[in-house]
Amino acid sequence: MDRLDRLELFTRIVEAGSFARAARDLNVARSTATNAINLLERETGVRLLARTTRHVAPTPEGEAFYIKARDILAEVEETFGAFGSASPTGHLRIDASGLLTRTFLVPHLPAFLEEYPGLTIAFSQSDRFSNIVQDGVDCALRVGELDDSSLRRRRLGELPEITCASPDYLARHGTPRDVDALAGHRMVGFLSSRTGDVMPLEFVHQGTVHRRHIECVVSTDNSDTAAELARQGLGLIQAPQYRFAADLASGALVEVLGDCRPEPMPLNAIHSADRRVSLRLKVFLDWVSALFAESRVQID
Repeated sequence: MDRLDRLELFTRIVEAGSFARAARDLNVARSTATNAINLLERETGVRLLARTTRHVAPTPEGEAFYIKARDILAEVEETFGAFGSASPTGHLRIDASGLLTRTFLVPHLPAFLEEYPGLTIAFSQSDRFSNIVQDGVDCALRVGELDDSSLRRRRLGELPEITCASPDYLARHGTPRDVDALAGHRMVGFLSSRTGDVMPLEFVHQGTVHRRHIECVVSTDNSDTAAELARQGLGLIQAPQYRFAADLASGALVEVLGDCRPEPMPLNAIHSADRRVSLRLKVFLDWVSALFAESRVQID
């Protein structure tokens, strides 16, 4: 490893809080990563990382060094990227829900990687609003409003939401014809990643937003699990329409209250606001923005 490689490794370790994860992201052996950081500490003459059996964190000197190293790496990448023939290289960690990744990103990924052969990508999949810097994530795709000022966002579009239930559930509980007919119904609860509470159902009728908490006998913080619970007849569910395309086509789920759908949910690409956007992240953001612009017809 040369000095720039060691700087990149160091920043990844700080952001991930893990030697193993950083080594995996950069495709180097754990022993190589350890030796590189030992050399970096000898070169600087200070201890940069405090290591325990479970976690790695920067020392005060390491925090200051991290800020400078991050800026140097961004400056180097920006310098090379200023020339038209330059092509981005390096590793990207992208976090998004599994279904969104499979539906919109994976089908177009071969063409993207053919255009940028110097990139490698690791996908992690979750629904929660995680600390993307601490988790070592370059960019996360998230549905919903963003209230974290430490993050920067690029709006990709809006996802129409619908309310669904299984035919078996509707046969047992009846089909609600309006919001006031929800008394006696059940819902599959989705737990907010921010509060841990079950989120209410939302409906828009004649420009007015109505939120309803109805009986909930089962809840989850995973959208795939929530969809399966709805298929099993355990309650009404609300989610982006694209999630239920196959279920609606097969009849496994049926849309209800279609004349008072929830407000569409914003879809954002989010990344850290306190550092420059690398060339590799820039080309990914441009690609995913264009991708969702082209996919709008499919989403609707």
